[in-house]
Amino acid sequence: MTADKYTISDNTPTTLEHHHLKLKICGMKFNTANVAALQPDYLGFIFWEPSERNFEGPLEAIPHHIKKVGVFVDATIEEISRKVEDYKLLAVQLHGHESPEFCKALKAKINTIQIIKVFSIKDEFNFEALEAYEEVADFFLFDTKGKLPGGNGYTFNWDVLNNYPSKKPYFLSGGIGLEEISKLEAFLKIPASKYCHAIDVNSKFETSPGLKDIDRLEQLIKNLKKN
Repeated sequence: MTADKYTISDNTPTTLEHHHLKLKICGMKFNTANVAALQPDYLGFIFWEPSERNFEGPLEAIPHHIKKVGVFVDATIEEISRKVEDYKLLAVQLHGHESPEFCKALKAKINTIQIIKVFSIKDEFNFEALEAYEEVADFFLFDTKGKLPGGNGYTFNWDVLNNYPSKKPYFLSGGIGLEEISKLEAFLKIPASKYCHAIDVNSKFETSPGLKDIDRLEQLIKNLKKN
């Protein structure tokens, strides 16, 4: 694989490049350097102890242009602040019941970060829930509603996003794997995708929790090439 972002064997633009869509690989734990060599836009590190992908210990050096995202579930501002400082995080992803007031206070405490607020969807969603976060979140992230805050391994009904009322960029997450490539390409052609900033992949590209399958990730990027 070449060092050019999202290019496998030639200079043909990928679907990601064509739509200016970014790539986030989440649930990093073990082979971080190998994944970083693929040059995704974001790498996500989960700081939630119940998760099998909970990240601890030293972090391998990552190029600064790859944004490190810390994923938190109802953590305190102090806990998040320590992780931001320890790991030089550039964004925090809030996967719990964090209020708009919490997000505002967090941003005031750490003005160097971007805030990604997560909302879970299955077959329907009340988009009025977004309104209170418009001024305090930099991005929204839509994930699949399941037993866990994330990493449930299956997709929600993306047609729900046809009713997206905001202009705020969002991450599309939840069970995106190689099997969803054609579905993703179809999604990128409809109005619902207009404000889709990035796709977020995780469990469908692992050999075990936190250990990413480099071959499958390379295949993902290759298959996203523009036809």
